[in-house]
Amino acid sequence: MYKNARVGVVVPAYNEEKLIGRVLETMPDFVDVVIVVDDCSRDRTLEIARGYQQRMGERLEVIRHETNQGVGGAIITGYKRAIALGLDVIAVMAGDAQMDPAELAQVIEPVVVGEADYVKGNRLFSGEAWACMPRHRYFGNNVLSMMTKVASGYWHVADAQSGYTAISLHALKVLDLDRLSKRYQFENSILIHLNVFNLPVVNVPVRPIYGIGEESGIRLWREIPAMSWYLIKGFFWRLKEKYVIRDFHPLLLFYASGLILCPLGFLFGLYLILYRLLIGPAAATSALLATFLTISGLQFLLFAMWFDMEYGRNPRNR
Repeated sequence: MYKNARVGVVVPAYNEEKLIGRVLETMPDFVDVVIVVDDCSRDRTLEIARGYQQRMGERLEVIRHETNQGVGGAIITGYKRAIALGLDVIAVMAGDAQMDPAELAQVIEPVVVGEADYVKGNRLFSGEAWACMPRHRYFGNNVLSMMTKVASGYWHVADAQSGYTAISLHALKVLDLDRLSKRYQFENSILIHLNVFNLPVVNVPVRPIYGIGEESGIRLWREIPAMSWYLIKGFFWRLKEKYVIRDFHPLLLFYASGLILCPLGFLFGLYLILYRLLIGPAAATSALLATFLTISGLQFLLFAMWFDMEYGRNPRNR
């Protein structure tokens, strides 16, 4: 227990026989329940986790997926069990030991004191990530984090792909967990859904840990296109759910105008360039029109993003 709050930790694990023991052995004493979700591992992960039940007793629960559901599916299973147990704050620490257990208290603190309903560990805050994170993953993480800012409306979340998180029981009960992505898009998906319900999210600096024997199953060349498409769909779903169904906001008009005028101006400008190269000079007024459409579209988009940021700045007041 931490400050009179019952604490649970969900540990999603897939083929983590080398490191799952390290995660369980270093779990802080204030954690009341550890929920290991073995996502149909093909190695000894399940056997090792169950072996720790003898020394940890009722403090450790091990759940087995008979089919692989993805990291999101494992976390969702753990969340559902945490709801059933009535835990007040639930953290996620992956089975690959990349989350420092010494930082767990600072990760759950904002949820415990009521400052936020969801906490994201920020590995980029100190700058250490640049030195220890593989360059391709660092680049991919930043691209996806920027896209997630737009899709989720949480512009202050710097490290959207971080899996070191904490969530309140209240938030878990509000969310429809079955609608969240069960694959690598889970971290992005939950932010989009949290924003729809105006639940506050904060960043907490955490130390990036790499080079301890972990093996990433993420293939950026495959995941970034799939993630990008998911975020585009999530963006429009969020606008519909939040600003049409639950509350109407004029930012919809700004987004619509920007998304129409900006591409229209760009395409018209491209047409004029091709016309100049292949046929001859175009009218000056046509060039002015293309410029006007593009600039106006960008202004509408920027205003819409600004409205979106301001609307979600103080969700506790709504």
